[in-house]
Amino acid sequence: MMSIYCVGNHLSKGTPCGSCRELLDYAYQRLDRCPFGEKKTACADCKVHCYQPQRRKAIVDVMRFAGPRMVFRHPLLAMFHVVRKKKPSLPIRQA
Repeated sequence: MMSIYCVGNHLSKGTPCGSCRELLDYAYQRLDRCPFGEKKTACADCKVHCYQPQRRKAIVDVMRFAGPRMVFRHPLLAMFHVVRKKKPSLPIRQA
């Protein structure tokens, strides 16, 4: 989704620009530290908001732009995202 957003908004050529790469690295870092692990729901439905407010807004902007375009670029990934979004929220696992 990030590359779709970056190509459409920052006119990059295939790979995300520096600011998009930084946001993507931040998102991966947050996913690695997610208390729900591999069984997590979509972040938009999560009860724990682990993103900084300005980065959360940036991710929402990326998803709003790239989400509709995913259906045409990567239909299977778009379908899996919709299925994953329908999963109920899970309780936080204890360490």
